[in-house]
Amino acid sequence: MTTVRSGPRSRWLGLAALTLPVILTSMDVTILHIAVPTITRELTPSPSETLWIVDSYGFLLAGLLIVMGNVGDRIGRRRLLLTGACLFGAASVTAAFAPTPELLIAARALMGIGGATLMPSTLSLIRTMFPDPGERTRAIGIWTAGLSGGIAVGPVVGGLLLESLWWGSVFLINAPVIVVLLAAVPRLVPEYRSPSTARLDPLSVVLSFGAILPVVWAVKTAAEELTVTLPTIVALVGGLGIGVLFLVRQRRLRNPLVDLDLFGDPRFTGAIIGAGLSMFALVGVMLYNTQYLQLVHGLSPLVAALAMLPVMVGVGAMAVLSSALVGRLGYPLIFGAGAGLAAAGMATFSTVPADGGLLLAVVSSAAIGAGIAPMMTLATDVVVASAPPSRSGAASALSETSAEFGAALGIAVLGSIGTAVYRSHMRDGLPADVPPEVADTAASGLGAATGIAEQLPPAPAGHLTGLADTAFVDGLGVATLTAAAVLLVATVVCPALLRTGKK
Repeated sequence: MTTVRSGPRSRWLGLAALTLPVILTSMDVTILHIAVPTITRELTPSPSETLWIVDSYGFLLAGLLIVMGNVGDRIGRRRLLLTGACLFGAASVTAAFAPTPELLIAARALMGIGGATLMPSTLSLIRTMFPDPGERTRAIGIWTAGLSGGIAVGPVVGGLLLESLWWGSVFLINAPVIVVLLAAVPRLVPEYRSPSTARLDPLSVVLSFGAILPVVWAVKTAAEELTVTLPTIVALVGGLGIGVLFLVRQRRLRNPLVDLDLFGDPRFTGAIIGAGLSMFALVGVMLYNTQYLQLVHGLSPLVAALAMLPVMVGVGAMAVLSSALVGRLGYPLIFGAGAGLAAAGMATFSTVPADGGLLLAVVSSAAIGAGIAPMMTLATDVVVASAPPSRSGAASALSETSAEFGAALGIAVLGSIGTAVYRSHMRDGLPADVPPEVADTAASGLGAATGIAEQLPPAPAGHLTGLADTAFVDGLGVATLTAAAVLLVATVVCPALLRTGKK
């Protein structure tokens, strides 16, 4: 049996080990997007298979977070973490060498199951490793920096790998990190399980899936198709209806999957809302940032990675600094100031031009990261601190589920807004003599328009590229201003809830 080291130094080393899977699972949400063209070329999946290659991971991750948080409370959080890490690593290797779209989809689904065990386990273990509130807030700040940093850097890491390696490298990179995790965690992280031996309610598990997955699918599908169809309406209404049944059942159970009494504390509610809104804004804007750097400015993945370093620095610095300031200034003020800074950064980012503007994009993105970091850190800290230690896994899963929904909605809503503006401007600006099939392809996205321009003579290529860049930047501006407006709401609502809740 492995002996767990004790002492302050070991706690912080254990935190470093727990941050590794957070970076991996959050990075894997976005890293695949840049590899999709290569995967499509190599494996020739159908359009529906391509959709499932991208979405199967996120669906299973979002659907299982609440369940796995409760499982960890019952069987042991470290045990669940190590089991999930083995599954995540094995599935990553399988995905890297998948010879068919079907096997890749299955591997991505298994990665989602493994990922769902990692995130709530790491956060709830931090709750027990750092009983001191001040140390715990600093530890969660570091954890948050890993979470948001992984999301932001995912596409860049993918681009760097694809410059010299095959598409499977975006999955294989997970394997050595998992090996380090499996070696370090048993030595540095103590086990914890809830004293309660209550069994999971199977019907609650089924209802949680039935509520979450249809809603996520409906949002993603409506965003991709830029229209609301009957199937998406049925899925959305059905998911919401099942969600109501899920909540009613939780009220009747002695040991519910979701403890609704936690929402009786306005601080907890404000933190859950804050987690969702911060991820809504961050993921949606990062989606535009990577495209702006690489497609509009033509930066290589390496240079784009360097351009995003200020974002990483801003996130990391403010995630740690906010934990130091909160003892003096309080949660509401730091949270509201962070949301206001992020909103200002987004408003500035919305003004970036198609020609030039690289420095403005880098500085405003750094401000966004610096503002989002306190929101995520303090929201997570409040959620974890609000629950008793025996239920911190379930509470952590609620926070992560809110963040996952926020991320999905951010990509869907902000992505749809930008795409709609882009398509409208492209169709208005293209000459009438352009063949319809060419116009439809160019209007489908900036990457497609750039690909068409590469096949044209210099003069028409320059015209198409300029039109597409301008249309993209216009869409970016509208979407980013929408995110700024959402964060302005957060500056009012979330601090008010944090201020009125229990101390």
